[in-house]
Amino acid sequence: MNIYEIRRFGLVAFLIVSVALVAFFIYVSNSLVNDLAVQERERMQIWADATKQIADIGQTDDATSAENIDFLFSIIERNHTIPVLLTDDEGHILLHRNFDLPEEIDSLAPYFLSEVNEAFLHQRLERLRESANVIHIIISPDNLQHLYYDDSKLLKRLSYYPYIQLGIMLAFILVVYYAVNSTRRAEQNKVWVGLSKETAHQLGTPISSLMAWMELLQAMGVDEETVREMNKDVNRLSTIASRFSKIGSRPKMDVENVNTVVGHAASYMATRISSRIELTVRLCEEELPVRLSAPLFEWVMENLIKNAVDAMEGSGKITIETSCEGKRAVINVTDTGKGIPRKNHKTVFNPGYTTKKRGWGLGLTLAKRIIEQYHLGKIFVSWSEPGEGTKFTITLPLAG
Repeated sequence: MNIYEIRRFGLVAFLIVSVALVAFFIYVSNSLVNDLAVQERERMQIWADATKQIADIGQTDDATSAENIDFLFSIIERNHTIPVLLTDDEGHILLHRNFDLPEEIDSLAPYFLSEVNEAFLHQRLERLRESANVIHIIISPDNLQHLYYDDSKLLKRLSYYPYIQLGIMLAFILVVYYAVNSTRRAEQNKVWVGLSKETAHQLGTPISSLMAWMELLQAMGVDEETVREMNKDVNRLSTIASRFSKIGSRPKMDVENVNTVVGHAASYMATRISSRIELTVRLCEEELPVRLSAPLFEWVMENLIKNAVDAMEGSGKITIETSCEGKRAVINVTDTGKGIPRKNHKTVFNPGYTTKKRGWGLGLTLAKRIIEQYHLGKIFVSWSEPGEGTKFTITLPLAG
């Protein structure tokens, strides 16, 4: 299991645990809301039973029953939280409690309603009729009343609580994930920058020594053509060291013709790859002026060409094309290699990803950093099929 599989497993485990915790808290919250709703239903049933008994007492002259009427009225009066509407079978409002009426009420309000308050209560009644919060009270065979009630303010607030809790937990998870991811990226950046600068520093001494040996070889009369070719490679090493030293600092950006820079990189690589690999370069007829760092951009092109050579395992075809699309320059590098599975189209740019037995898997990572952070462009796998090949695309904003 490589580092990316471990990281992916850790991320999946973190998300699973987070979702499980969210689901648990939502379940507990919903259970509390449902329990409170059941309790309010029971209270309304008691309220309805008290209303029926009051009506029954009013139809009898039983002195014993009449003594209980105060207790029954106290049951009705103790409801200060649940909005209630009591209507007859024809829909006339007989009693209302705990509604925030638009107009102030007086002591006769339960019996005499203003037009505004009456319209308001009838609107609420229509809404409550669509819910299951109703209890039917049979006063007598020809007298049927209906008790409609709404959820109390406490129950409504608790019903919103699971969603608020879900939002807070999701925000917390996102913040934690972002913080961990940012810390990891910052550490990776420090490692890359430190490694690059240390590499440039370590290359400095042997390069200086080789330059001195080149002068000595020339003084000793070694064949000039041999010395010239060796000098090219020494200068190349110096350029590579310079590129590594630029990682981590803002490089100098100049307006360059992309065609020229791409052509130079392809020309250099053409003499250093197998003769069994056909390298074709098709440059745009018009100039493509882009603000870029030529040494770093050439590094990106060389890296893509090297990866294409490795993917073809010694023989095949590489095609490099430049074009203009709107206000952007487009560079395509296509090979006929083994291809990249679709699931890895983005993973190939992660540090440490490599299909080679040897290699650190930093080439495409650094290429992405150079293109996107320094040149404000994009690099991505625009096409790839296993066994057929791969196309990498780079887009850069045109200068001007």
